[in-house]
Amino acid sequence: MQFKSMVLSNVEVSPGYFRMRMTAPQELLESSPGQFLMLKVVDAIDPLLRRPFGLFDVGTFAPEYAGCGTQCYTEILYKVVGKGTKMLSALHHGDLVDLLTPLGKGFAAGPAGEEKVLVGGGIGLAPLYYLAKDLVMKGEKVRLFAGGRNRDDILCITEFERLGVETYVSTDDGTLGERGLVTQVLEQHLGSGMRIFACGPTPMLKAVALMAQSHGVPCQVSMEAGMACGVGACLGCVLKGANHTDETPDYRCVCKDGPVFDSFELQWS
Repeated sequence: MQFKSMVLSNVEVSPGYFRMRMTAPQELLESSPGQFLMLKVVDAIDPLLRRPFGLFDVGTFAPEYAGCGTQCYTEILYKVVGKGTKMLSALHHGDLVDLLTPLGKGFAAGPAGEEKVLVGGGIGLAPLYYLAKDLVMKGEKVRLFAGGRNRDDILCITEFERLGVETYVSTDDGTLGERGLVTQVLEQHLGSGMRIFACGPTPMLKAVALMAQSHGVPCQVSMEAGMACGVGACLGCVLKGANHTDETPDYRCVCKDGPVFDSFELQWS
């Protein structure tokens, strides 16, 4: 669905990273963790195309927002990297954006009773919070492995901990948590009876997918890709499927077939 949304807050949560809350229709409460939205600033001509963002959270307002004309909200996390996200960082309460959401395929929680292991790198933590919230509400045991280059890339850990999620943090330079890659920390804790959900840079996802395969652990990955349309029309976010060869092409659209895939669906070579 497409709708106009009002910005409620837009806060810098770490240097260069922002958390934006916007109004949303009640139907968005039916969205799934791992789905995404396409956003455009109302009346803005440049940039022309919408920008994709994973759903960080969806919920209902506290009483103080009762005058907004809706009782629902959605949130995104984003990093300022170019003209579009710099424009977003300048928005304030009351500004309008145009949203197209919910889009794509989200995470499948899997059987009850498994330990749910979330692995995120940098802005990849965004869809994992919505997932963690959903899993905790279902009574699942959840652990989070969060990684980044330095402490500035570790986002919203307090929010995960408030849910009761056991967290492990690592940074490349050792400024927060353990020194090293998040996959190194993850490997120390892998075992049977787990299911992995990962989102972050492609090299991290590849390492997690191959590690999960070697341990026989089910794994879902949320892929990041540049998108122009968000609905599979432009074919600008195509990845190679696991069965792809030059003779028998196997392509998957991140926006339509994903962004969440079982790790065995994709070609990691």
